[in-house]
Amino acid sequence: TEATYQHVKSFGEKVKKKTMTETETSAPPPSSPPPPTSTKKKRRRKREAKTPESATDAKPVDIIPEKTRSSRKKKDKQAKASSSTPEEAETTPVVIPKDGVEVVSGTSSSSSSSVSSTSVLSKTKNSRRKRKAAQEGLDSLDPAKDSTKKKKKKLPASPSEQQQQEITPSAETTEEEKITKMTNACRTILECIGENPDREGLLKTPDRWAKALLFMTKGYAQTIPSVTNDAIFAEDHHHEMVVVRNIDIHSLCEHHMVPFMGVVHIGYIPDGKIIGLSKLARIAEVYARRLQVQERLTRQIADAIVDAVEPLGVAVVVECAHLCMVMRGVQKVGAKTVTSSVKGVFESNPKTRAEFFSIINGMCQPCG
Repeated sequence: TEATYQHVKSFGEKVKKKTMTETETSAPPPSSPPPPTSTKKKRRRKREAKTPESATDAKPVDIIPEKTRSSRKKKDKQAKASSSTPEEAETTPVVIPKDGVEVVSGTSSSSSSSVSSTSVLSKTKNSRRKRKAAQEGLDSLDPAKDSTKKKKKKLPASPSEQQQQEITPSAETTEEEKITKMTNACRTILECIGENPDREGLLKTPDRWAKALLFMTKGYAQTIPSVTNDAIFAEDHHHEMVVVRNIDIHSLCEHHMVPFMGVVHIGYIPDGKIIGLSKLARIAEVYARRLQVQERLTRQIADAIVDAVEPLGVAVVVECAHLCMVMRGVQKVGAKTVTSSVKGVFESNPKTRAEFFSIINGMCQPCG
């Protein structure tokens, strides 16, 4: 029995060892710790984990191999060290196919996104320039726009040019239309000063006033050639002074539209041409029958005679009393204004000028 017990015990130990060896062989070996990874690989794994699952829906991602990165850094350092030109620093982006997705890579210091944005901006600028050039081409073909561009601002006329330009009435407005407008305006003025334009003494006053004002300003409708009427004659043997004195004139002050009146003295020295004596008075009348100031009136008369006969010299003296100083304002009845304009030899030769003034001062009657 003891031998049997020993036999069973040894058999059980054998079976136990056999089962233990089988379990040891079937069990996996103990897991070893993972090898250490570099920070670059970790960043690369994170970028790969962030990429979308479907490659078709994914946008191009800047995935650059390690070799390309290292080479790019070396080239960047070389570019900074050697001051290269912008053309040498610029590089063309390369399209690298990877897993069915086109990945933009490059060797420049800027990333692929900046390269793509600059290319888009350059395309946009080029398209804008093309559109602008096309629009300018269309504008050049348009005659209306072209004419506006070619138009230049007219410079204001010089005083001499303004003097030569004669004022003519508007052909569109007839005499009757003018009188009708002025009559209505006069009725308004009468009402404003407190009068009744419909009372017996004022019924025809607006019409009379309109006609009188048109007569007193008839010089606007006249020109120097029309009043001289070719009364200019050749005379080669007279080179002495011709003086017409005490020509009565009546005008309206342009500041208050109040009359001023007086006399004008005109003298000139012919140079091959003479003018009818009455035409001197008519020239003075043309400019006096306008809204005037005495200074301008004197100069206009002298310039008109110079243009008409081209003499060696002209002298004009105007002496007037202004009712704007008599009826209103300072109310000085005895005040008179004297103005003169001398041209040619009258201006350059004091003796000739003195002779003219002695003639008009010795023969002139008091005005007024």
